[in-house]
Amino acid sequence: MIRINEVKLPLDHSEVALHDFVINKLSINKDQLVDIHIFKRGYDARKKNDIYLIYTLDVTLKDVDEEQLLTTFANDHHVKASPDTSYKYVAQAPENITERPIVIGMGPCGLFTGLILAQMGFKPIILERGKSVHERAKDTFRFWRTRELNTESNVQFGEGGAGTFSDGKLYSQVKDPRFLGLKVKQEFVAAGAPAEIIYVSKPHIGTYKLVTMVEKMRRKIIELGGEIRFETRVEEINIEDNQVSGVTLSTGEVIPSKHVALAIGHSARDTFKMLHDKGVHLEAQSFSVGFRIEHKQETIDAARFGKNAGHPLLGAADYKLVHHCKNGRSVYSFCMCPGGVVVAATSELESVVTNGMSQYSRSERNANSAIVVGISPQDFANDPMQGIALQRKLERNAYVLGGSTYDAPAQCVGDFLAGKTVSQMGDVEPSYKPNVKFTDLSSSLPDYAIEAIREALPAFNKKIKGFSNADSMLTGVETRTSSPVQIKRGKDFQSINTKGLYPGGEGAGYAGGILSAGIDGIKVAEAIALDMLNA
Repeated sequence: MIRINEVKLPLDHSEVALHDFVINKLSINKDQLVDIHIFKRGYDARKKNDIYLIYTLDVTLKDVDEEQLLTTFANDHHVKASPDTSYKYVAQAPENITERPIVIGMGPCGLFTGLILAQMGFKPIILERGKSVHERAKDTFRFWRTRELNTESNVQFGEGGAGTFSDGKLYSQVKDPRFLGLKVKQEFVAAGAPAEIIYVSKPHIGTYKLVTMVEKMRRKIIELGGEIRFETRVEEINIEDNQVSGVTLSTGEVIPSKHVALAIGHSARDTFKMLHDKGVHLEAQSFSVGFRIEHKQETIDAARFGKNAGHPLLGAADYKLVHHCKNGRSVYSFCMCPGGVVVAATSELESVVTNGMSQYSRSERNANSAIVVGISPQDFANDPMQGIALQRKLERNAYVLGGSTYDAPAQCVGDFLAGKTVSQMGDVEPSYKPNVKFTDLSSSLPDYAIEAIREALPAFNKKIKGFSNADSMLTGVETRTSSPVQIKRGKDFQSINTKGLYPGGEGAGYAGGILSAGIDGIKVAEAIALDMLNA
């Protein structure tokens, strides 16, 4: 096949426009064009009233000497041979395998580590401290309604990981020369995701679809010989002479294995402490803190798409913003959720944490995203455990500011910028559940963070008209943007000082989102499989 990149066509182009473009571009006749496969479709909305679709196409031809054709286009970087994007397993377990690898955690990284190991015949044992995704969803929605928190079953802990209660975004900026991201998306489609996630430039799934997909993927792992245990917390990772020998569960049961994947997510603070106490090499890592900001979705649509707002191929508009402040800090938008809601995402008692969530339809009235300030290891003495302590301090302070009821502290943007408290909302109704309490957010974050956000919001308004409108809503606090800890690993994906321990995903500091965590999970599975075969 031939790949044609950067094919630019008007938003409302005709059905035959792609065929006409290919025929003219390659100087072939229509009978030589067999098929056009859309590998990727995005859009260019830099001119909101003149939006274009941008395609990458894989073209099947007949009666054409493709080598000669490529020679003709040798100086045109838009025309190349289509690469091989198929996934190839690196190993196959022998039938008489005696050791079973252990996977701790069943978020996106753990899910794909377990799935790929199972597909290669290694019959992994997956240990998840939370509940199955269906039961976990019940506990999470109950907390949002009644303020009854289950610290082991919530937005952070349980099958599917934190990404289950999000927008279900499936795009990433990680380099992916092996097209592992495509493997992740293909598995999601096989489990029931919309087929469009394969080719749209910013695919998303939404919470309700993710729940059923994760259940199907779990069944697939079990059918392939894997074992999954829910409500099973790892109390200790057993290490002998710097080599993992197995795990001890909270029940006292010991499971032996010399290959343990650690896919614990960014909120398993007790596990981080256990690893630190055991001497596993951890390093402090930058993270960010801030608020969730909400606008009416129609405000963002108009600012981004102009007269094209509401076009079915564009959907609800998103944005990505960054501002470098005078005090040396950077403020940026994170985890933008079009047509979504702000959700309670704490996993600890007497703490408030916010996150954003959308369904596949992205049809809620508000848009929301995190507006966060970068925190460097120097801000917490370059100590990974102090980074966790800082997060916890801010979350517990937010709990008090919200009235000590799991309501979140909130403030209109106009009042926040003016430094005053007004106990009523404006035109943007906050979506956070259980509820919000209007207060002065200036004491909810370090002074340098408040200063930076107050500088950034008016700057963002120059890029997105209406962004810093007085009625826009801030809800605090957002602290779980990423892990403050990195569990250092080598090129073999093993901990640099603990053989047999394979840190992966967001919690270990090697991913940021569903897609990149899934990709990292595949790499961890491959490393484990190859090491087990060579042991």
